[in-house]
Amino acid sequence: VLAAVSRDLRSRYGEQYRVVRAGSGAEALEAVAGVQGRGGAIAAFVADQRMPGMTGTEFLGAARQVFPTAKRVLLTAYADTEAAISAINDVGLDHYLMKPWDPPEEKLYPLLDELLDDWQAEVPIPYDGIRVLGTQWSPASHDVKDFLARNRIPYLWADIEYDEEARQQVDRLGGGQVPLVLLPDGTTLANPTRSELAAQVGLQTAATQELYDLVIIGGGPAGLGAAVYGASEGLRTLMVEREATGGQAGTSSKIENYLGFPRGLTGAELAKRATDQALRFGVEILTGREAVGVRVEDPYRFALLDDGEEIGCRALLIATGVSVRRLDAPGIEALTGAGVFYGAALTEAPYYRGRPVVVVGGANSAGQGAMLFSRYAESVTMLVRGDSLTEGMSQYLIDQLAATSNLTILTNCEVKAAHGEDRLESITIIDRVGGEERTLPASAMFIFIGQAPRTELVEGVVQRNEAGFIPTGPDLLRSGRPPAGWKLKREPFFLETSTPGIFAAGDVRQGALPRVAAAVGSGAQAISLVHRYLKTV
Repeated sequence: VLAAVSRDLRSRYGEQYRVVRAGSGAEALEAVAGVQGRGGAIAAFVADQRMPGMTGTEFLGAARQVFPTAKRVLLTAYADTEAAISAINDVGLDHYLMKPWDPPEEKLYPLLDELLDDWQAEVPIPYDGIRVLGTQWSPASHDVKDFLARNRIPYLWADIEYDEEARQQVDRLGGGQVPLVLLPDGTTLANPTRSELAAQVGLQTAATQELYDLVIIGGGPAGLGAAVYGASEGLRTLMVEREATGGQAGTSSKIENYLGFPRGLTGAELAKRATDQALRFGVEILTGREAVGVRVEDPYRFALLDDGEEIGCRALLIATGVSVRRLDAPGIEALTGAGVFYGAALTEAPYYRGRPVVVVGGANSAGQGAMLFSRYAESVTMLVRGDSLTEGMSQYLIDQLAATSNLTILTNCEVKAAHGEDRLESITIIDRVGGEERTLPASAMFIFIGQAPRTELVEGVVQRNEAGFIPTGPDLLRSGRPPAGWKLKREPFFLETSTPGIFAAGDVRQGALPRVAAAVGSGAQAISLVHRYLKTV
């Protein structure tokens, strides 16, 4: 009976409701307590009168105390009719149903449809997805929110400074640690690592094979472009991304000069479209995993992951991109994540509604961030080290900034110090020309300065320039000769590094044009070179 009614209910209601099956009244009450502990709601109970340990009416009476608004249905046999009738008053029974209920389309679904419609009309449905409990000023809380948001995983945020119930849950379930992540199945994660969180929310974190045709390290535009073209052309492809697909471009509030999108699109939209496309072609994407090293054992190349796992491949593409350079000034390090952020940090923007915000930087990413924050903040102040924006920013964006009333641009200045106890309160800036200092109120500061290539993982294996970028192809030649240690008769391919079979694409490459379209193009171009390389080994 249990198997049959579960099958019928899941067939009809599985897309809208989570159907929980229990083999006894005691087991069912445990499930009820679990839903209550997660702040969820139960729409209906369907209980058999004859169950191990307690009757259906006894169970419904106990469950009613926990979820009084849930609809109650009792399955009965002819011999139990008297008990069912008495239960109408005793436990507030909404309906009793004689077994068998076949066909369910006639004898089960119409009844439950009506009861569930009534329940939805009467009861506000609470959120029953992932919940994150923490504080706005906790760097670890920011990291978890940012990771979930950038991977397009819905969650509900509760600040324990203002939500007493959330604070009690943190104390009870997380031992006081924040952030505390509550999952719909009852799992709790206290201050989880990226890989732990990724595994629990359903992202792939482990490779399914030992050897691939192509491994791509980095999931930004270049990595995604390579993944789509590589997999679509038959290469067994795996991509490793430590945070979220889309890279820095994925955090952009608006990309308005990307070919084919006349009204522009957000970085998140571009990342989602490209990720879905890659997955459709069979790319494996490991999320929340970081590649920390590379080694060569001909004819294979290996990517070493942060937990010691190695993934082998016939060709390797480095598409790790660049990160925002750290700002070296007193107070910055202590307040990072507590009002000081590197990059767009789009998840934080709504929390600074009506407050003063500072944006540091003068390139497109800084301008796009400033435009986004201006929708929420009382005021946005852009701090630019140079004497104008024209050198590093597109003209369309300069025009938008100039037309925004609550946005001020200060040139020839830089941050000297950040101030605040447990959160950012103000900053001191200095004029680079006259030397004058002044203090600005700031609830948040978003930093977009310079580019630091993420290439530490190839140290000792692949040649890098003084700034850490990877030279490829013609840039490796000296007086027309390949780099030292190059053993092949041919010269390195255009995007090939100093190590045959290891390629570089996107912003991590020496001389790359820092534009999304250019990165996508270089990723696609790398695939044609990978094919040429694979034909020779």
